[in-house]
Amino acid sequence: MTASLSVLAPSHVAVVTGAASGIGFAAARRFAGLGMKLAVADHDEAALKAAGQVLATLVGDENVLAVTTDVSRLDDVSALHDQVLARFGAVHLLMNNAGVQPGSAMFGPRERWERILSVNLGGVVNGTQVFAPGMVASGEPGLIINTGSKQGITTPPGDPAYNVSKAGVKAFTEALQHELRETPGCMVSAHLLIPGFVFTPLAAKGRTERPPGAWTPEQTVDFMMTSLAAGDFYILCPDNDTPRRLDEIRMAWAIGDIVENRPPLSRWHTDHAAAFKARIEAG
Repeated sequence: MTASLSVLAPSHVAVVTGAASGIGFAAARRFAGLGMKLAVADHDEAALKAAGQVLATLVGDENVLAVTTDVSRLDDVSALHDQVLARFGAVHLLMNNAGVQPGSAMFGPRERWERILSVNLGGVVNGTQVFAPGMVASGEPGLIINTGSKQGITTPPGDPAYNVSKAGVKAFTEALQHELRETPGCMVSAHLLIPGFVFTPLAAKGRTERPPGAWTPEQTVDFMMTSLAAGDFYILCPDNDTPRRLDEIRMAWAIGDIVENRPPLSRWHTDHAAAFKARIEAG
């Protein structure tokens, strides 16, 4: 049995932020289906209450704790931690999944930048710093899953604040995993979830029907679970439009901007767009 599979066990405790909808809710349902106890958090109180009721039908009211939480606020995350320990006594899995994507512009409103960075990156830092020390100190196997984004790796133009926040999640989670594996006796591992195009409230942008190219949150969680069982750190999810090979080419091209001293974001640069297109066609 891998360490990941030993964590995903009946009566073990999973904490999921951003759990009222989308990937977070799909993950919480999957964990509940394994018989795990659930602590779910979200800033949307009404949606979280509804999600908690669904989860309770799977594992019972006594095994679900729903706490309205703004992950950008350290006090909120600390209060969540205290309630989880008081209710369940331990944490085996932490999924820092909460995120926002209201859109941003380079010289757009500072308030929007602050909100995106404080939730998407600050929420991951807060969750990890509050929950991880106790998970490590327990001496038991544990998992920390942080939700990143492909936009944090290839950083396409159009939403700079979101890109910066998710690039930060990638760098933070890489540093976290190094820290954990270098800690003597630590049985906790970190993993970076990198979703593809997923039809969630965050990505729907007013659409009511799932685009053909998008995966469902459930498909994304299926892939995540398979990757965790394999011990993968980078959980790079495909979707119906983008196979892994295309992601690999895009990401290799992005790092190639540095190695080959091309202009940044050269995929979208008039002097380099044709070369990128040829690279795609070469497969």
